[in-house]
Amino acid sequence: MRQPKYALAAYDVEAEDDEIWALCADAENLFGDPRPPARATYALLGCAPEGELNTALAGARADGSAPLGFLALQILDKKGERVDEWCLEDVRVLSDRPCARDLSLLDITIEARQSPHNSFDYPQCPPLSPGYRLLGAEDEERGSCRDLAYVENGRPDLVEPSVRLLGCSPQGALRTALNAGEEDLGHAKLIRLDVSGRAIQCAVEGELIAWIPSGRGLVDLTLEPWSERPPNAAREVWELWDDGRPARPNSWARCGTEGRRYWLNTVRDNHVAHKPDAAPGCTYHLDGCHITDEPGFFCALGEAVNGPGGYFGWGLDALADCICGGWGAGWPFNLVWHDAEVARTCLGLTPRIDNRPWTFEELLEFLAAKGIQVRLA
Repeated sequence: MRQPKYALAAYDVEAEDDEIWALCADAENLFGDPRPPARATYALLGCAPEGELNTALAGARADGSAPLGFLALQILDKKGERVDEWCLEDVRVLSDRPCARDLSLLDITIEARQSPHNSFDYPQCPPLSPGYRLLGAEDEERGSCRDLAYVENGRPDLVEPSVRLLGCSPQGALRTALNAGEEDLGHAKLIRLDVSGRAIQCAVEGELIAWIPSGRGLVDLTLEPWSERPPNAAREVWELWDDGRPARPNSWARCGTEGRRYWLNTVRDNHVAHKPDAAPGCTYHLDGCHITDEPGFFCALGEAVNGPGGYFGWGLDALADCICGGWGAGWPFNLVWHDAEVARTCLGLTPRIDNRPWTFEELLEFLAAKGIQVRLA
């Protein structure tokens, strides 16, 4: 009989050890990929259009709307210097009207998707700025505007179903609350277990809002998440960890790009802290035969340094922290990159667009800058 897949624990950020409230046979409605950014309607207020924005305006006046593409709003300080940038993608110009505060300017209504790489929530949380410079994807001038406003479109938000925890055996404070008929069951976190009952990773956090009997002294619980749900890719990763920490190299290689990204989260959460670093000057062998994408490089590097299921950074900033010590390798060290032609071919050699994966050459340059001697094999 399969051991419970999940443990339900009290949510307590100050507790050193988890207080287990229940073991659960399974869960429903747990996984969910982040939704792509929704299209929304915005108004460019006090706008002086130039270039392609002028062209799109003419098209919108003639046809009712017109495509513009990418639009960056450079946030300016009082001296007119750039301090940040907020970007919209797949922009479509809908209409325009004279600006009430200055009839020489326009208020332009657009529809667009917010870039997932924006550093803050805008215009709900606008920065202090006297104005914005409008640019295209290649920094071509598209004019300026004094402000940006979000136009409520009245579309209802899609509600995700609550997580159902099936076949749960309550204990401790949860059993006491259920026996007493309390309505407030508390805040909890759900932890994925391997077949031996060892915790693999926290799956989701939320509030227990309901329960029903499910027979033989068990209950089904309803959890309303407040944290992000694990993506669908987590399902495959957790199956690879079902028998414990993977012992075979390249277990991650069967996963797609999103699965490899989640693998990096899992190995980071399972990294053995306070383990002494290896002596400086060691040589590590990077198996490059499956490095077909950027996450694959970091999966393989974690294994090269810390063995199967090992972690040594999930991105370049995290890798820079790991190189400083405390994550298994003593700086400086040497790296022999086997089958490097796979990454050279799959990752590419030169930059292409902003917010793209790191190229093969850039990874080599980064390692060299950090004093890591790399030999391609």
